[in-house]
Amino acid sequence: MGVEGIGARVLRTEDRRFITGKGKYTDDMTMPGMAYAAFVRSPHAHARIVRIDTGAAARMPGVIGILTGKELAADGIGNLICGWMIHSKDKTPMNMGQYPAIATETARFVGQAVAVVVAETRGEARDAADAVEIEWEELPAIIDPLQAIAEGARQIHENAKSNLIYDWEIGDSAAVEAAFQRAAHVTRIDLVNNRLVPNAMEPRAALGYYDAGSDHYTVWTTSQNPHVARLVMSAFYNVAPEHKLRVIAPDVGGGFGSKIFIYPEEIVCLWASKRTGVPVKWTGDRSEAFQTDAHGRDHVTHAEMAFDGDGTMIGLKVDTIANFGAYMSLFSSAVPTYLYATLLSGQYALPAIHCNVRAVYTNTTPVDAYRGAGRPEATYVLERLVETAARELGMSPAELRRRNFIRSFPHQTPVIMNYDSGDYEASLDAAMKAADYDGFPARKAEAARRGRLRGIGMSCYIEACGIAPSAAVGSLGSGVGLWESAEVRVNPVGTIEVLTGSHSHGQSHETTFAQVVAERFGIPLANVSVLHGDTDKVQFGMGTYGSRSGAVGLSAIVKALDKVEAKAKRIAAHLLEAAEGDIEIRDGEVRVAGTDRKLAWHEVCLAAYTGHNLPPGLEPGLKEGAFYDPTNFTFPAGCYICEVEIDPATGRTAIVQFVAADDFGRVINPMVVEGQVHGGIAQGVGQALLEACVYDRDTGQLVTASYNDYAMPRADDLPSFKVSTTETICPGNPLGMKGCGEAGAIGSPPAVINAITDAIGTNEIDMPATPEKVWRAIRASGLAEAAE
Repeated sequence: MGVEGIGARVLRTEDRRFITGKGKYTDDMTMPGMAYAAFVRSPHAHARIVRIDTGAAARMPGVIGILTGKELAADGIGNLICGWMIHSKDKTPMNMGQYPAIATETARFVGQAVAVVVAETRGEARDAADAVEIEWEELPAIIDPLQAIAEGARQIHENAKSNLIYDWEIGDSAAVEAAFQRAAHVTRIDLVNNRLVPNAMEPRAALGYYDAGSDHYTVWTTSQNPHVARLVMSAFYNVAPEHKLRVIAPDVGGGFGSKIFIYPEEIVCLWASKRTGVPVKWTGDRSEAFQTDAHGRDHVTHAEMAFDGDGTMIGLKVDTIANFGAYMSLFSSAVPTYLYATLLSGQYALPAIHCNVRAVYTNTTPVDAYRGAGRPEATYVLERLVETAARELGMSPAELRRRNFIRSFPHQTPVIMNYDSGDYEASLDAAMKAADYDGFPARKAEAARRGRLRGIGMSCYIEACGIAPSAAVGSLGSGVGLWESAEVRVNPVGTIEVLTGSHSHGQSHETTFAQVVAERFGIPLANVSVLHGDTDKVQFGMGTYGSRSGAVGLSAIVKALDKVEAKAKRIAAHLLEAAEGDIEIRDGEVRVAGTDRKLAWHEVCLAAYTGHNLPPGLEPGLKEGAFYDPTNFTFPAGCYICEVEIDPATGRTAIVQFVAADDFGRVINPMVVEGQVHGGIAQGVGQALLEACVYDRDTGQLVTASYNDYAMPRADDLPSFKVSTTETICPGNPLGMKGCGEAGAIGSPPAVINAITDAIGTNEIDMPATPEKVWRAIRASGLAEAAE
């Protein structure tokens, strides 16, 4: 390892521009003659559009044009799609309702676009949008997914009877029933995984530009995967031909999954630019973000786990209802199926699992992937079950887990996944030591003397990252491959440009990717630049999500580096009159092993481009590309332990200690990894204690539509985390990486809730465990009187 190579704590190179205000975000982009878009949105959760009158609004100052869904449809712009086909257990395909970028007949959630105003200034556009007159026929709204599938419920989409999108299953129901028949103990639990609103620092934005002279389209957008955006907008939405469409995702201020998708706004801005003849920019405000950014989670689950007489897990059955909101979004169908149910084995050698998932439409904002995407929901179900079972069985939660850990690899689970490596006991032991787990009873007693309730909770999570071999996901219904691409361009002076199809929106690619390159050739980190986010520069890529950038994106770079190294060695061997096998590259030099014969790295690079003295038949230049298709998912895992103290008089929960011990395989930059874990835990704590997206059950209005009502975690809600890593190398990629970006948000919610339920002595509490909920639970359990 060099001082700037793999394993080094290198400061992020991209931070210089971010912390000095020199970043370039979509809203920073300007063009001559640029106009602004403001969307007219439905104030109703469910309503038929009777009439739209734009006359008065069109005459207002600065207005260039007002467009509705009728013009959109007339121009042949297609409906938004879901890109992963799921079939119900009766083999019928999922019921995908039509999702126009601008509603034409019916609005199905509060905030759905029904028209767009283009004007010279943002203020003029908003004023005119307010002046558009719409006559509505309000329809009954359905918010609760259980009510949506109840007999007699009004259908939200004509093709989805009983509002059911699919009724899907995985696993062996007969084997599970047999296990339950012979069980010595069964633990049962009912859970709600609360709906969340993603809250990236940068709101979504788009700038569309149609160049009539070249018949070419460009859109700047806040996207995690610009190439997929180009593919979908051309092949499915008919916005522009792919070869005439450039998608640029410049600096993006956070995504967390919510910027994977193609939203109506970027489609409309690009289309409106052609319609109006001017570049069109839209930047969402926070109210729009709350209403229209794809929400996360929202599951209702009943789960049961069977044990034999020794506390060994012998069966698991799970029934989940997943609320998809008013429409299917791009990856929504995969989240509660192949990203959720396939992880229900967790870290345990469970021999039999069955899961049934019903996906349901409601009159709420569409739901899709949000940090972890299915894996947090699976971990929450499993780890709440295990902690509850330990209490019912009178066992230590740590020892019940230890007894059931998988110990040999590879391990085939009953629900598709084949785990390739891991050491779950190492993470458990590391977390217990860091948390002083054995010293907890003394701390609990001391807290009791102060009139406080103290609890400790554990969560042993596993996730699947690098989502996964293209052939495998294709067989499961994915509409795209999940490989990644890279190109390594070595310049004549020896500096290197890396073009990657991965996208960085906070993950530090410009640093960590460069570290791998710098180590390979022993050159300074400053001599490596990483380019991404522009479909005119990078030929194609699959973007960033599912913690895939390292295991898949960097693996493509490594493959390209292998080719560059091989060619450089061939050139050097020719110049040094040595065998290729004797050439080594290190410390910025290319040398003949065991001798003092050498060339500087830049000398070999220059020779590649001058072309004066190359091996016979070798073409000039030093530039190579590669595609990498993973052979398997990767499986990060870890153990989180949370310790809380609760004031029984107020129900306020304080996290007094949080320990995370993760196995991410090989770590490129420990500082970056720690930052990812810190951020993930903060999001998980937010879900466990504070955040909840709430709709009025009668009207479908979003009650938590601003930060006045939607509680985000703040600094004083969080302790100083104790984080560490163990390491088992992933055999499935050249760097042995597993992925770290989502782990904190996956493992933390059950650890927090397990600690709270341990403190208050009852399981009857759902996320978010607000002070009011905790206060009521304490009184229901009788602990308040005991504490007093």
